[in-house]
Amino acid sequence: MSTEPLTITRPAGLQLAARLERPAGAVRGFAVFAHCFTCGKDSAAAVRISRGLARRGIATLRFDVTGIGASGGDFAASTFSSSVDDLVAAAEALGAAGSTPALLIGHSLGGAAVIAAAARLPSVTGVVTIGAPADVGHVLHQFGDAAETIERVGEADVTFGKKTFRMQRAFLHDTREHPQLERIANLRRALLVLHAPLDNIVGIENATQIFVTARHPKSFVSLDRADHFVSEPAAADYAASVIAGWAERYLPPMPPADEPAGPPPGTVRVGETKAGHLQNLIMSGSHRFFADEPAAVGGGGTGPNPYDLLCASLGACTSMTLRLYADRKGLAVDRISVDVRHDKIYADDCAECETREGRIDQLTVTLQLEGPLTHEQRTRMVEIAAKCPVHRTLHSEIRTTVALAAAAKA
Repeated sequence: MSTEPLTITRPAGLQLAARLERPAGAVRGFAVFAHCFTCGKDSAAAVRISRGLARRGIATLRFDVTGIGASGGDFAASTFSSSVDDLVAAAEALGAAGSTPALLIGHSLGGAAVIAAAARLPSVTGVVTIGAPADVGHVLHQFGDAAETIERVGEADVTFGKKTFRMQRAFLHDTREHPQLERIANLRRALLVLHAPLDNIVGIENATQIFVTARHPKSFVSLDRADHFVSEPAAADYAASVIAGWAERYLPPMPPADEPAGPPPGTVRVGETKAGHLQNLIMSGSHRFFADEPAAVGGGGTGPNPYDLLCASLGACTSMTLRLYADRKGLAVDRISVDVRHDKIYADDCAECETREGRIDQLTVTLQLEGPLTHEQRTRMVEIAAKCPVHRTLHSEIRTTVALAAAAKA
């Protein structure tokens, strides 16, 4: 299992900090986790449940909404609507990277947010709420006397637990306008409601109202002995196990158990799984992973697309080549990362290209070299990057043959 840092760029350049928890093996599907009001992506529930899902094959994105944690923007000027916009932007960014989310999971007010966001995300097939209020306006109960001050003055400090936040009148007005019960009734997604009976912040009656209002398919599971923040590791892992089991039928199907034998040494085999319209299983030695296309073009988003794999091959080879060179030369390179982008450009925009008409393929390689390197050493590393074996293969004459496999004997 690995944690991949991501940055989601919103309009006007606002950046949201995110983390993608990836399974160690095959990815069963993708989910987005929305944290509770003022909590952040690094809250105990967000981290533990996301990682619990990743251990069970569900890659999960957790992120900070505007003004929270490492994300940019002013939380005081945010609203519930803007938090829903952040959630949609996070899901769309994941989808644009070929990892279309099928699940939305929200904790507390984040649970209200995933219900509000689901209608804007066609790829989502399942929604999970954890300790969520049935009414968005429930959060105003935590404002106490500060709500009256905000209405009168325009803004005031509000304390949540041990943290104090400046809140503005726009948040109050926006929060009261959301037809949450109508959204629940018209969700048209499979719904799982998780709630702790002893929740003293968002009472269990909220789970009852959500469940009764929602239409089938819907499920309810009690988080026995958990608190509102799902702060105990055992409770968070139980929640993750319940979500993963429930989501089984709402995620793209896995390849059949009777997986075909692997290819001979030195050969990569790619074959349809028949578990998705365009999903293919790639077998290389003992390694197994999916190739797919995003949902927008008819795939299921369960793996990188063919051009992503091409970029990954060049990027991996470049990074490995640079590491071997740096180690051999004793260079102080702490970490190497390589971004590779594939584009189609017009031939007449490329002065050094032989092709003069139509479009050509362009691979843009960007190196990030961490460490106290001199300008000369960095320049040399750029030169070495262009000498990696895959780079040379792409620039040399390539002969490709296509033939039918020999017919199996009866």
